[in-house]
Amino acid sequence: MTHRTITAILMASVLLLIAAAGCTATTDETNEPVAPADEAYARGLAEYEAGNYRVAEERFTEAYTHYKAAGDTDKALMARDGIFRASRTIIEYPFNRSTAEAALRESVPGITDAEIADWLDNRAQQLISENETLYYLDVAGNYLFAHPDEKQKQTASGVDFDYIGRFAWSENRPEHGPYVNPVRYAGVERFEIPHEALPSSGILKIWFPLPIETDSQQNVTVTNLSAPEFIAAGPFTTGEIGYVYYEIPVEAVNGDLVLTADIAFTSYEQIFEDIDPAKVGEYNTSDPEYLLYTRSERNIEITDAVREKAREIVGNETNPHLQAQMIYYHIIETYPYSLVPHLSLDTREPKVAESTYMFETDHGDCGTQSMLFAAFCRSLGIPARAIGGYQMIMAGTPGGHFWAEYYLPGYGWVPNDLTVAEAADWVVMPEEKRTAFKDYYAANLDSARLVIQKNVDAPMDPALPDDVVSYRVVRQFPAVVSDTADYDIELFCAGCFGISLENVD
Repeated sequence: MTHRTITAILMASVLLLIAAAGCTATTDETNEPVAPADEAYARGLAEYEAGNYRVAEERFTEAYTHYKAAGDTDKALMARDGIFRASRTIIEYPFNRSTAEAALRESVPGITDAEIADWLDNRAQQLISENETLYYLDVAGNYLFAHPDEKQKQTASGVDFDYIGRFAWSENRPEHGPYVNPVRYAGVERFEIPHEALPSSGILKIWFPLPIETDSQQNVTVTNLSAPEFIAAGPFTTGEIGYVYYEIPVEAVNGDLVLTADIAFTSYEQIFEDIDPAKVGEYNTSDPEYLLYTRSERNIEITDAVREKAREIVGNETNPHLQAQMIYYHIIETYPYSLVPHLSLDTREPKVAESTYMFETDHGDCGTQSMLFAAFCRSLGIPARAIGGYQMIMAGTPGGHFWAEYYLPGYGWVPNDLTVAEAADWVVMPEEKRTAFKDYYAANLDSARLVIQKNVDAPMDPALPDDVVSYRVVRQFPAVVSDTADYDIELFCAGCFGISLENVD
């Protein structure tokens, strides 16, 4: 999951707060005077609830200006977070109808007016604000993902799929697993906030991601952590999620703020293709881990509609391994990959779970596909989760990614990667190779991985405060909280983090 595009838009649209003119005092229902700032904030809440996100942002900004002038820091913070919430809700929808049409014509040569109309009217991701229909920023790219023939024309050259398929098509793959072909990786995580982007005062609270120990990722080491005097918790490299938590006084930073960690780990290829369905054991349905991974969570939601669809997918099949395999193939054959507005989904109220969003709209990327897979499995009583971290399968360099796992008694956590599997549809190749590629990623996984979190909604301690506007879906990049920054510092900082890794075997 990449945030490069979000960061670019953020720099152009929310770094500068809008200066708003004052207004005269009014009265409330009790005929008591209402301060202009309080009135503006109340109007912001009302506009947001009405789906007028741009106007809501303006009203929150007006309130923020008044509160700041009055020296009311608590209410100023409340209004600032209202600005961030409204901005994040709409920031990924930059196109109106005419600019969305232009984007499609530019990116899809030969597209017809009828095809454009059908896509925008029936398939494209939309948001309505101020009674205007807006379109998701990758409206053209998602059209190509949904039309593989067009996508293949544009990827005919420049895609080295032999490299991508090096694990799935290997002639020397072990017949038995599950954990084979270890690869030792070492590298550096680096987070750098330019000095001019730092607030002038206050405490920066930073949750810095780290690798964790899993069955397939072992011998994790984290050394040379920067600023050890400001580490308030951690580092944690076991459990559900890896991170170290900092509290850094801005006054203690001279120049740019730079945090680094030297990391190393051994990653194993996972081979589960020899599972015998008859040897799958019985679940201990009272086990805490079983209960954790079969319940609804913030972004993996079990609804009646999801249960009904999952039963439809598996029919009369009762074996959990075969059920999970049927769900895997159903998703990669039925739900074309597409980028989605994660920022808006994470912020917008009322909250919609990512799995539910894909189920209802047919739109989903690696994270959303993995979460829907987990939701379908959980609805059938199969423990499942969405794994977050990085992959090096596509280009050799770490790229943010999600994949899935489901648990089978007697075998353990069985991986799959729905998105990498579906990538085989984006290029021209012999059908037998495409099938072999998809079959490999149904119950196996390459070793070109870095795991940060075992589940999308894995909790941290200390947790992100409930009232803070923060991107809560993943922890592939640092979470940053500041009560004194007057711009959305966390989104800006999404472009300030990177990981370099190399094979050191």
